[in-house]
Amino acid sequence: MLSERRLQVLRAIVQDYVGTEEPVGSKALTERHNLGVSPATVRNDMAALEDEGFIAQPHTSAGRIPTDKGYRLFVDKLAGVKPMTAPERRAIQNFLEGAVDLDDVVARTVRLLAQLTRQVAVVQYPSLTRSTVRHVELLALAPARLMLVLITDTGRVEQRMVDCPAPFGEASLADLRARLNSRVAGRRFSDVPGLVEDLPDAFEAEDRGTVSTVLSTLLETLVEENEERLMIGGTANLTRFGHDFPLVIRPVLEALEEQVVLLKLLGEAKDPGVTVRIGHENAHEGLNSTSVVSVGYGSGGEAVAKLGVVGPTRMDYPGTMGAVRAVARYVGQILAGS
Repeated sequence: MLSERRLQVLRAIVQDYVGTEEPVGSKALTERHNLGVSPATVRNDMAALEDEGFIAQPHTSAGRIPTDKGYRLFVDKLAGVKPMTAPERRAIQNFLEGAVDLDDVVARTVRLLAQLTRQVAVVQYPSLTRSTVRHVELLALAPARLMLVLITDTGRVEQRMVDCPAPFGEASLADLRARLNSRVAGRRFSDVPGLVEDLPDAFEAEDRGTVSTVLSTLLETLVEENEERLMIGGTANLTRFGHDFPLVIRPVLEALEEQVVLLKLLGEAKDPGVTVRIGHENAHEGLNSTSVVSVGYGSGGEAVAKLGVVGPTRMDYPGTMGAVRAVARYVGQILAGS
């Protein structure tokens, strides 16, 4: 275990390196921070931190920089989440509340996160598998053609055309709409198949084929594989950090283009807390020089998806964690009230 003083020295090194972009020396530390000890003592502490792998000497300069291990200790033990100011919170709320639908919410969230953190922002659309049905609408387009509209509790809207095996009257359509919503509204997607399997039996024989076709379309909509959608923004922010990537920036950009990689980076949506993956903790080799800060968001206290940012390991972790958490909280509130 590191002594309290050495922890303080590590905190000071991380803060200075993030702020100045320059390797940090013992003289600068004692001048900038009230450590209460001499430069010689700080040099000894820095030597011990280097021996244990928390800091490293990048070149032949006298300064040191944090390693992935040093950043990890900083995040776990030394960094509090920096709260957003009242004006920042109002700005977030006002910007997100102007959204007109789920696509707009996600697009605004990506833009806002990228601006707040000056990193690459990634937002996962709410997953259908963790959603509940808010309403099912059925609209007659022609005597034997309907439109099915599925609205979820997260504001997601899915539309499907239904070609019926026979004409379907307005009275039957109204009856099906009412019966369907009485069974599925407010229920989880996973419960819906069992709730509607006997619904055709409630209709006249000539209408059962159409009812079954509508139900098949609804169930296909609930289980479609295209649910894992992402939006990404702020990639240009990476160009500000060219010197933070030891090789070239291309592997990072290539990794960010792969949706599967990004989904793995964000992690499981059911984990709602703030997660920080630093450097080599990211399994994808192209992202070994980056850190990922992510958090779950959703309505009713349950996470339905993840959002987060990707940036260099030399990032303002307290500020980034605070921004990501605050934005997720407001997105959840908007989804709950949408």
